[in-house]
Amino acid sequence: MIDTIVGILRDYPTIALFLTVGAGFLIGKIRIGNFSIGSVTAVLLVGVAVGQLDIPMSGPIKMFFFMLFLFSIGYSVGPDFFKSLRGQGARQALFAVLMSCTCFGTTLLIANIMGYSKGESVGLFSGSQTCSALLGVGSEVISRLDLPDDVKNEQLNIIPVCYAVTYIFGTLGTVIMLGNIGPRLLGGLAKVKQQTAQLEHMLNNTGNSAKDPACIVALRAVAYRVYTADSPFFDTPRTVKQVEQYLREHQREVYIDRLRHGDDIFAPRFDATIAKGDHIVVCGRREAIIGIDSFIGTESDDPTLLSYNLDRVGIVVTKKEFIGKPITTIRRNKYMRGVVIRDAVRNGEFIDITLDTAFRRGDRITVVGQPQRVKAAGPHIGHIDRPSVTSDLMFVGLAIAIGGILGAMSIWIGGVPVSLGTSGGALMAGLVFGWLRAFRPTFGHISPGALWIMNNLGLNVFIAVIGIEAAPTFIAGIKSVGPMLLVAGAVGTTIPLLVGIWLGRKVFKFNPAITLGCCAGTRTCTASLGAVQNALGSTLPAIGYAVTYAVSNILLVIWGLLTVMLV
Repeated sequence: MIDTIVGILRDYPTIALFLTVGAGFLIGKIRIGNFSIGSVTAVLLVGVAVGQLDIPMSGPIKMFFFMLFLFSIGYSVGPDFFKSLRGQGARQALFAVLMSCTCFGTTLLIANIMGYSKGESVGLFSGSQTCSALLGVGSEVISRLDLPDDVKNEQLNIIPVCYAVTYIFGTLGTVIMLGNIGPRLLGGLAKVKQQTAQLEHMLNNTGNSAKDPACIVALRAVAYRVYTADSPFFDTPRTVKQVEQYLREHQREVYIDRLRHGDDIFAPRFDATIAKGDHIVVCGRREAIIGIDSFIGTESDDPTLLSYNLDRVGIVVTKKEFIGKPITTIRRNKYMRGVVIRDAVRNGEFIDITLDTAFRRGDRITVVGQPQRVKAAGPHIGHIDRPSVTSDLMFVGLAIAIGGILGAMSIWIGGVPVSLGTSGGALMAGLVFGWLRAFRPTFGHISPGALWIMNNLGLNVFIAVIGIEAAPTFIAGIKSVGPMLLVAGAVGTTIPLLVGIWLGRKVFKFNPAITLGCCAGTRTCTASLGAVQNALGSTLPAIGYAVTYAVSNILLVIWGLLTVMLV
């Protein structure tokens, strides 16, 4: 029976991949007290176990999901990332320089203490720092050295073996350090989560509640209430226009949205008559509704009258007729009747809405009203961005392709090829296109559910393939070079991380989430970014990841070249 299952997994590697991801998520949910290893660590460990069955894996599968994950991260934090660059971009780059220097110095010290050869040192560096690019660059440099062919071949052959031995802990150790131990070193998981939520609130004024579909905000900016027209004002029948004008004279910017006259329920025109005893639906901003019963009459409970559909959509302001005019002027336009401005965002921050508020090009407002009225108002305001469960896959595919192509292009500096790589290109594409999407929502919509799948499935499939692929060579490598290399790799992984956490907290005084993201980026260890995000329940660490990832991708290659020269 077992041989049959193993044979099936070898013949159908995709089944092994699903098994690894599913079992990893199952194990990742297990908690012992307040501790759990998390899905990312669990998937990697299950992958190493499943990989012992010698299951072949396709390289494109790994990179496809990896680039999907990186793009989704960039897309999620794009607007906040570019906002953060104004204050912390240069400091994050300096952090990457200092921490990558620590990676280089630690590896060089270990290599000299242990007496490793050039090939062993390159393998140690690339594996312990999870920088796969060093494999190719280091091998190329060694192949050009003036060494006997047999020595040169021996050096080249030992590189991937040492890489395989140290890469497992390089990834797993980084995941555990940043996802589990890091928050505790920065003040405790609960405190770090609180500080992360505070920074999120400062950046976008939404906090964590927007990410939980079970959470709603008690405050309602727009109100729809039913009143019985029984005040003395209605002793004489009044038209809708007269009622709205009367309320406006009392600083009540509201609309009569529905009317019940006897058994008839309808959306009234300006000239429709409201008689005493009729029920009317009054809509407007909450502050305009409070106390309005003194002008109209008793508030009523009429569920039937209120049972009608409304649209709540975002609109990016682009039209000249809407720009620069206060709300009191805007509301006089016929197309705005029955359309209430719920909130407005400018440069990523909510702005207060008063009767004197004037909007600028690029502001994003949320309007509420009957569907036909919102549809009619939209073209006079700007671009309507309707919520949708669908996603723009054309946008996703082309954006990742463009980013990957640009990332694959190398710039040669002093004979050294420097590039972001296809994965770095996908991340930058997500950042840029996510930022553009925030200001031009006419394209590139990705629903929250789809983004969650891209993020979590993308990362964990990538991790599963890494574990399955690396497992056989990991065991063989330990037998070949000895277990001390595993210890050396663990030391080379751990020391720079401890230094990085200390730098972020004591020297740069970053928010803990940014510190952990910067450490993950400098180590170019995307798996640890996923672990940190899972631990904190936030994508905020990605803001610290992007800049440091780009800087470190270049620096680690340079340090790797120096390692070959100095060992």
